[in-house]
Amino acid sequence: MCKLTTAALIIAATSALAASAAAFEFRPDKAIRVATGLTAETLCTDTFISGLDPATVFAQAIRARPGVDLLARHIRYRVDRDHRAVSAAYFGHFASRAMFRDGEGCLLVQGDGPFVTSPLTRDASAPQLLPDVAGPAVTPPANQGLKAALDHVFTDPVEGPPRWLRAVVVLKDGKVVAERYAPGIGVDTPLIGYSASKSVISTLVGVLVRQGRLDIHAPAPVAAWSGAGDPRHAITTDSLLRMTSGLDIAQTGSGFDPASRMLFTERDMAGYAEAHRLARPIGSRWDYSDASTLIVSRIVRDAAGGDVQAFARRELFDPLGMKTAILTTDATGTPVGSTEVLASARDWARLGELYARDGVIGGQRILPEGWVRYSAASTLGTSYGAGFWTNDGPSPEARGRVSGGMPCDVLFASGVLGQRVYIIPSADVVVVRLGLTEKWPDFGIAGDVRLVREVLAALPAGPTPACAR
Repeated sequence: MCKLTTAALIIAATSALAASAAAFEFRPDKAIRVATGLTAETLCTDTFISGLDPATVFAQAIRARPGVDLLARHIRYRVDRDHRAVSAAYFGHFASRAMFRDGEGCLLVQGDGPFVTSPLTRDASAPQLLPDVAGPAVTPPANQGLKAALDHVFTDPVEGPPRWLRAVVVLKDGKVVAERYAPGIGVDTPLIGYSASKSVISTLVGVLVRQGRLDIHAPAPVAAWSGAGDPRHAITTDSLLRMTSGLDIAQTGSGFDPASRMLFTERDMAGYAEAHRLARPIGSRWDYSDASTLIVSRIVRDAAGGDVQAFARRELFDPLGMKTAILTTDATGTPVGSTEVLASARDWARLGELYARDGVIGGQRILPEGWVRYSAASTLGTSYGAGFWTNDGPSPEARGRVSGGMPCDVLFASGVLGQRVYIIPSADVVVVRLGLTEKWPDFGIAGDVRLVREVLAALPAGPTPACAR
C-alpha cells in the first residue's frame, strides 16, 4: 500500500511539474523518458547483440550509473526474446521500447512512424587487407610482463567502485600478444564502444576525404543551414569533428539536456541537432558534443550515397577484417555515430592498427596522407583532436598521461564507462580496454595509464618520440 502511494505521489508530482514547466527545458517527464530509453536501448544492445545477461547489465550499466541510479531503482524492464525487443517503464509510465534489427543494432521506437532499414549485405569482392590478428582461441600473454599488466587492470582497486572489465586486447605489429575476457565474453563478442564510436565516424570521414567526396574545410553540406544569411552555413565538417561548431546544444548527461533528449527521445537525431542555433562564434570554444558527431554521421551517410552500411563495410570494416562491427542507425538511417558502434575487442584493435600504420594497410592507403596527424592534433589546447583524444598539446590531462608513462604520440578512442582504444604509432602497439567502470570523472583512466606503461615495458623497446610542449 505504501509503495503504491509513493508511486502515485511521484507520478502526480511529475505531472504537475511537467504541466507548470511546459514552456521550459527542465521537464521531469523528458528526463524520465531519457532514463527509460537508455535502459531499453542498453539492455537490447547487450542482450541481443552481445549475448549478455540483462540482469547483470542492468545492475552494472544502469543501476550503478551516476545520474540514472536514483531513477533506475524504480524502472522495470521486460525482455521479449520472441520479438527481440526490450521495454522499460518508470512506475509503469514513461515507457520506452527498443527493438533489435539484424546488422543495424537496436532502435528506440519513437511513436508510430516508419523507420529506414538497410539489409545487411556483404561484398565478396572487398578484400581483407589486414591479415588475421590471432587464431580462434584466446591468446595468452606472450610473457610475464604482459600477464602482470593484465592482472593489474583486471584487479579491482581497494577503494572505489569495481572496474567490471569486459575485455583487454594488446596488439603488437598487427598481432595479438595478450588478451583477456570477462566470463560470457569471447573473441567474437561485439561490445558497445559508446563514444569510442566517434572515432569510427571520423575514420569514415577520412575515407571520404581520400576519395575526394568531402572537403572538411568547406562549409558542411547541411541543407538546413543553406538558407541566405544563415550564420550556421559557415560551420565546417572540421569544426564539427573538433567540436568547435558553436551550436547551442548543451550536453550535461543530466537527462534534461538537449543532447540526452536527442539520443533517447528523437527519431531524427541529426535533424534535431541541426535545428539548433549558434550560441557563440564558430571555432571560439571547445564543447564536448554528441550532437556534432550526429550531424557528421548524416554528412557521411549522404556523401556515401545513402547506403552507409554498405559503404562502411566495403571501405573500412572488410579491408580491416572487422567482421563483428555493427553501425547502429536511427529511424532515418543515419548512424548513431556518437555512441552506438559495436565491435569485438579484437576488431576495435584492428581499427587502432589502421592509425598505428598511418592509414595504410596491406600496402593500400585507406586514410589520406596526414590524416592520423590531423586526428591527433590538439584542438584549442584541449586534450581532444578530431574524433580522437590525444596526448598532443599542453592540456593538464595530456600532460598527466605523459608524466604517468604514456608516450606523447598516443591518440585514443574513448567512451563513457571506460571504452578505450589506445594507439601508439611509434611502437606499432594498440591496447584495447573495454569495461563498465564507474569512477567519475575519468572512468578508470589512471589504471589505463598504468596498463599502457606496463604493456610497453613488457614489449621490445621502440623509438620514443620527442614531446613538443
